[in-house]
Amino acid sequence: MFKPSLLSLSLVAALGASAVPALAADDFSLSYNVSATTDYRYRGISQSRLKPALQGGVDLAGPNGLYAGAWASTIKWVKDSGGGANVEVDLYGGWKGEVAKGLTLDVGALAYVYPSHDLAVSPNTGEIYGALSYEMFTLKYSHSLTNLFGFADSKQSGYLDLSASFDLGGGLMLAPHIGRQTVKNSGDFSYTDYSVSLSKDFSGWVPSLTLVSTSTDAYVGANDKKLGKTGAVLAVKYAF
Repeated sequence: MFKPSLLSLSLVAALGASAVPALAADDFSLSYNVSATTDYRYRGISQSRLKPALQGGVDLAGPNGLYAGAWASTIKWVKDSGGGANVEVDLYGGWKGEVAKGLTLDVGALAYVYPSHDLAVSPNTGEIYGALSYEMFTLKYSHSLTNLFGFADSKQSGYLDLSASFDLGGGLMLAPHIGRQTVKNSGDFSYTDYSVSLSKDFSGWVPSLTLVSTSTDAYVGANDKKLGKTGAVLAVKYAF
């Protein structure tokens, strides 16, 4: 079973190892975000049974490109699966920096934690990831070191996605995305997801509209709701 506490401790230790006494407090910065959404979609699949969700997070930026953070959202899928978790908590950390002119590398680890889930196969999931960004394009691969979100015998599953962010001017951003989730030993649950999002920044307040779809009907929630169905998601986020 994945131990998120070990990951979080290792991230803190890694950051702390670089935080030698010569570093000043202003080498670190904290930022926060809160949001509300009409549907929490992750990799195209609804985590909230196509219902609204509340979310929030905190990010620590350290010296030399190091970072760590935590994020949480209300969910429904674990309870729909017979468990007890109402919340997903993500813990992550890594390093991001320019490795060549215009080319940025982002590598790290992420733990998805579902407190008091009570499921026979733990949904707690640990992944490592790597992403390369050039201009407006980002290619990212995430690889699971544990079972993936409660699928038995699914270690070494992977998610590959390509996204872009186009500045339309006046604070408007257009972000298309395509991703492929492979679930090891559960091929019927492997799928492709697609989305395009339009957002606008109003001095920290960022409303968005996202059109999302997937290639699968295999993910089914309560009342036979297709969790990967095509839909529109409205959200508003505030960063401070």
